[in-house]
Amino acid sequence: MDVLPTQTLPTPIPIPTTLAQSDRCNRRPSRPSGSNPGRKNKKSKNHSHSFNATKDLGRWKPADDLALITGVQQTNDLRMVHRGTKFSCRFTLQEIQQRWYALLYDSAVSRVAVQAMRNLHPELIASVQARTLYSKVEEDLLGTIKSTSQPTLEVFQELLEANAHTFYPARTAKALHSHWQLMKQYHLLPDQTVQSLPRGEHVLSFSDAEDMINDTELMESKDELVDNELATADRKNKKEIKVLENELSRWQVLVDSVTGVNPPEFDNQTLAILRGRLVRYLMRSREISVGRSTKDHTVDVDLGLEGPAWKVSRRQGTIRLRNNGDFFLSSEGKRPIFVDSRPILAGNKMKLNNNSVIEIAGLRFTFLINQELISVIRQEAVKLNLNP
Repeated sequence: MDVLPTQTLPTPIPIPTTLAQSDRCNRRPSRPSGSNPGRKNKKSKNHSHSFNATKDLGRWKPADDLALITGVQQTNDLRMVHRGTKFSCRFTLQEIQQRWYALLYDSAVSRVAVQAMRNLHPELIASVQARTLYSKVEEDLLGTIKSTSQPTLEVFQELLEANAHTFYPARTAKALHSHWQLMKQYHLLPDQTVQSLPRGEHVLSFSDAEDMINDTELMESKDELVDNELATADRKNKKEIKVLENELSRWQVLVDSVTGVNPPEFDNQTLAILRGRLVRYLMRSREISVGRSTKDHTVDVDLGLEGPAWKVSRRQGTIRLRNNGDFFLSSEGKRPIFVDSRPILAGNKMKLNNNSVIEIAGLRFTFLINQELISVIRQEAVKLNLNP
């Protein structure tokens, strides 16, 4: 299928006889042995030229060349082909122009491309030709069918048979019908006119449309089941909040986030603070238990809030305040407790000073004492002659 236009070569220029004879006289005699080097160079040049022609195929598939040629034959416009033809990959307009010029003027590229297009499968050729762009004359013929009518395939078949010399050979009645519907959809038929936007006071703005909406129509009907479930959940949540509020007074240790390195502010009820890296525990009773809380066992100071406490015993120790104002930590767990790097084994106890460092299973805490409140407790113990 030769679809490329043939290029007429210029007639050779006649060579004068005297010039030809002088060249023949000045030419060196050929060597009898060995091959001609000029023939070698010519052969290698032809080989490299054909290699470049084959390499030029690259991204351009034979189907792309066929689509390019048929598109140009239909529209005579490379820009229209670039916009309306779907190739195997995205080509720029400059690449399409370069390929078209190569097919026209490069004999090696043209020869390889034509041979590749001849080897295409007939179904692939039919698929490419079915997507060929419509020419201006074809669209003018389709425009003769009014947009107000409801044409059938028989109408387009008659139009195709009456203008077989104008339509592309691969056109069918169904393809003409589909393209006519697209032209009608985008108001491209001659008897169609595009309606202009209304002007003046007739333009409906968004605020006007919003005012016209009836809010009562947008309200959904009430669902009694949903309302009852929401009311039940609300009562349950309020009951839980009330229970928690009643238990606030019973808490012996409060947990609060540590936000900085500033010294803690003691109140009149806080005896001491056990401060960790993430949380701090407020000691507000003379005796608190330290350990790990579980479902069936609770402690006053849950070390699980500070970090991984799976090595901590459920009851690791107890901190007690004596009448003389001294704090003592007794160890009751399997693993020892370190106070200022000194271990406390199970069954033993050690005095806690202000700023003492307590380490339990890798968790470190600083024990801070409310000196003002402890001094008051000591004075009362002296007045009442209480045993330490």
